[in-house]
Amino acid sequence: MRRRHCAVLTLAALASLPAWAAAPVSLNGTLGKSAALLVIRGQVKTVRMGQTVDGVKLLEVSDARAVVEFEGERLELRLGASPVAQGGGGAAAQGSRIVLFAESGGHFYAQGSINGGAVRFLVDTGATAISLSSAQANRLGIDYTKGRPIRLQTANGVIKGYAVNLDRVRIGDVELNGVAATIAERDMPIVLLGNSFLSRFQMKRENDNLILERRY
Repeated sequence: MRRRHCAVLTLAALASLPAWAAAPVSLNGTLGKSAALLVIRGQVKTVRMGQTVDGVKLLEVSDARAVVEFEGERLELRLGASPVAQGGGGAAAQGSRIVLFAESGGHFYAQGSINGGAVRFLVDTGATAISLSSAQANRLGIDYTKGRPIRLQTANGVIKGYAVNLDRVRIGDVELNGVAATIAERDMPIVLLGNSFLSRFQMKRENDNLILERRY
């Protein structure tokens, strides 16, 4: 990741940095195995297999992973994670913009992470907080029983749950800290991305895109 310093870096020092350390690209989504939605220098681009856009060439793509070439280095990109050089390290989250694309049924999904563990989110503007099952919480290492016991109303009646705060919630290169969540003692196929996360963003719908701009 590039950082601004008071001192001026010499050209020799800049040349010594590996390409992944300054990589301007992250994975925002995939279109099957033929294309990827890459965030390149803050702009979302649709890049097809073998195509080069703004110096970034797409080499491989799967459901939640892409491999690109940037300045002679192969970078492995994963949804919900920073760019990682194959065999190298990663960069910290620093983004402020998330672009989601409508999938079947018009729903918006996002691949991301909670406390460093990968999850798939479904945007739910009717949910007060991020909502996940106790099984999902256990997989992510969340000790939800230390949270505040609550009762949750569902279509099948009232169930037991817990209110907790999540240390880190990340989508793409945007990460929030201290996000409220509810843990339900029932099966849930996906994590609901509710307003405890969404309310920290300005939301705008453009055709099949949902754009989230972080509030400051």
